[in-house]
Order: sequence, then C-alpha cells, then structure tokens
Amino acid sequence: MNAKSAISKEIFAPHDERMLGAVQVKRRTKKKIPFLATGGQGEYLTYICLSVTNKKPAQASITKVKQFEGSTSFVRRTQWMLEQLRQVNGIDPNRDSPEFDLLFENAFDQWVANTASEKCTFFQVLHHTCQRYLTDKKPEFINCQSKIMGGNSILHSAADSVTSAVQKASQALNERGERLGRAEEKTEELKNSAQQFAETAHKLAMKHKC
Repeated sequence: MNAKSAISKEIFAPHDERMLGAVQVKRRTKKKIPFLATGGQGEYLTYICLSVTNKKPAQASITKVKQFEGSTSFVRRTQWMLEQLRQVNGIDPNRDSPEFDLLFENAFDQWVANTASEKCTFFQVLHHTCQRYLTDKKPEFINCQSKIMGGNSILHSAADSVTSAVQKASQALNERGERLGRAEEKTEELKNSAQQFAETAHKLAMKHKC
C-alpha cells in the first residue's frame, strides 16, 4: 500500500471522511520552531491532503499530515476548513514548477512538491473541489497554468476526448448514410432506365414482328 492510500485509510476513513487528493511537500523556507515543539521526533515527511465528509451536507477540508522517521503510521496535524482558504499561488503560470503557496485566514505556507506533475494534479483536484463545495468565498487562484483552471484539466480532457470520438463516429455514420442514400437513388434510376429500355425494346420487337 502506498503512502497516500495508507493516509486515506488511517487518517480519514475512521472519521467518515473521503480523501480526494494529497501532495507530498517540503517547506521552501524553514520555520523557526523550538525543538520541544516537535516533541524531539526528528525528521518527518509532510503531506497536504484534501478531504470531504461522507455525511451530508458534505464539508471539505485541507489537512497537514506527517509521518515521522522510523514510524509506519501517520499523524494528523493542522486542519483547515476549505472556506478558510483564501489564495492558491502557483508561482509561475508559464512553466511546470513544483513550488506553490497556500494562504489561509490565519496561516501562510510556502511549499515545494515532490514533482511539478504531482502539484498540478493536486491543484486540479483542489480547484474542482472549491467549485463544487464552496458557494461563496471561493479562494483566488493566481499564477496558475491554464490546464489547472478547468479548460485542460484531466477530467475535462477526458470528457473532450469522448465527445470528439462521438462526434467523429456520428459524422462517419451520417456520411455513410448519405453515400447509401445516393447509392439507393442511383440504383432506382438504373432500375427505371432498364425498365424503360425493356419496354421500348419489346414495342420495337412487336412492331417488326407485325
């Protein structure tokens, strides 16, 4: 089981929540935290997770989850309701980059994802979730590539591909129908011509016979 599946099962499932996405991150700037604040547990991995409650009305949240060195379990740390998210900064709209910032009502974090692709996937899910679950006070997405904002997202690209395939199939069927229709018309014309020729030939034969 990979880390994200384990987080979903260990952190969110027991609370009747469904994890929608996660990205492993490191801080771009080190925070000055007293040694005792970490409990002296040493190095750790950090994940930013997006989840939603199964209970209606559904509520989405962003949770910081950590896995300390030498441990196979995960620890839930800070959690924000999605309504508290004010701004998502993709840093550079012109290139794939792993850096991003999240601004909440009472917090601001600067992160670096493992890869630009992982960040992009998380941003797509985050943007879609904001559109679905927030009726007002939607966060501002700035310095983000266009593919993150919906037009070229994974889901939309898949939907566009299906739509395009259906349109092409429909067009092919229409063209085939038109060709068949023209062939039927041509066959009817040939049939009529043959019938007229037969009638004319019969009349001429009768005339010469007389």
